[in-house]
Amino acid sequence: MNKNIDELLAKIRALQDELEEEYRQTRDEWAQKKVELAEEFLRQQRRYKTGLFRFLLRTRFLVALTAPLIYLGWIPFLLMDLFVTIYQAICFPVYRIPRVKRSEYMVFGREDLPYLNIIEKFNCFYCSYGNGVASYTREVAARTEQYWCPIKHARRVKAAHDLYPNFCDFGDAEAYQQGLNRLRRQYEDEAR
Repeated sequence: MNKNIDELLAKIRALQDELEEEYRQTRDEWAQKKVELAEEFLRQQRRYKTGLFRFLLRTRFLVALTAPLIYLGWIPFLLMDLFVTIYQAICFPVYRIPRVKRSEYMVFGREDLPYLNIIEKFNCFYCSYGNGVASYTREVAARTEQYWCPIKHARRVKAAHDLYPNFCDFGDAEAYQQGLNRLRRQYEDEAR
């Protein structure tokens, strides 16, 4: 190669190395700022944390008195979770209903917030689990209802599940006969 081309290629490599070094420094600076901002954010959030002793002192007596009753809810939530999981594992394959992904309904994370004390963190975990079980159960029940009895009620249903609008109108026998098979085939199509 000619000497001029070699010099140009060397300059290009040097510029590329210089550019790469600039990128690396910028990334390092950004990473450092990110750490500093995260630490500052954490400090700011911890300022709002109520200490355990102060939290207990501020709790109304009747609230503290009812706490054991609330926490007894763990038992029915665990039993419901276990039953619904076993139920759909056994029955849904037989009916060709797509299984509900439990993990999509069990959402946790609020208990990691730095401004919560240990009781508040436990309460957040408990509420997340209870509401997750309720949502999971509702979806399993909704899919079961769509398979077995997709008929709207004569009265308005408050906060009906997402599948309900596809159900047949109350009293429409013809639509029911046609709709039942259509809705069941829909599950089979989804399963494929």
